[in-house]
Amino acid sequence: MIRAKEVRLIGPEGEAFDIVPLNKAKEIAREAGLDLVEIAPQAKPPVCKVMDYGKFKYDKLKRQKEARKKQKTIVVKEVKFRIKIEEHDFQVKAKNAKKFLLAGNKLKVTIMFRGRERSHPEMGREICLKLAKQMDAFSTIEKMPKAEGRNMIMILNPLPEKELESYLKSQEKVDQKVEIEAETEATIEAETEAIPKIEE
Repeated sequence: MIRAKEVRLIGPEGEAFDIVPLNKAKEIAREAGLDLVEIAPQAKPPVCKVMDYGKFKYDKLKRQKEARKKQKTIVVKEVKFRIKIEEHDFQVKAKNAKKFLLAGNKLKVTIMFRGRERSHPEMGREICLKLAKQMDAFSTIEKMPKAEGRNMIMILNPLPEKELESYLKSQEKVDQKVEIEAETEATIEAETEAIPKIEE
């Protein structure tokens, strides 16, 4: 409810009426078949606009919804490595890293050093870059490997959502092709085994 006796009025097309009595502003809105909406209640006098209040409210909610989409919560996942990690263990962790990135999460890669291992930072860097190379189809390096205290840290960012979707679709096609080729090969082998052997 508008309580001021006078308001600074803006017309439906954005035209300014300057300061008018509240009753006059209501009359202008009524004649236009629209509503009188207070858009700046803290101003002196308050600013009111002649508009369709239902449409105004709908547009406001729509803008808020779009803003929430843009303010997507950034989740940071972490994978940790020792510099003397076995290849099998490395690939297991790399698989988890890939899963995190494809889900749209930022990835923190931590290399943990023990004792004298800290005198070989190049080994930690090598592990980081090896992982980054495996992830380069769907991520970018935000922060290159850098020593922080007793550890070495690298940060990977996932590609934008549309690019991730494109990558996943291309992988689905590759997987389908591999599956078809495997089925074809199995069928040929089965048919070959079914051919009776001719004895001499």
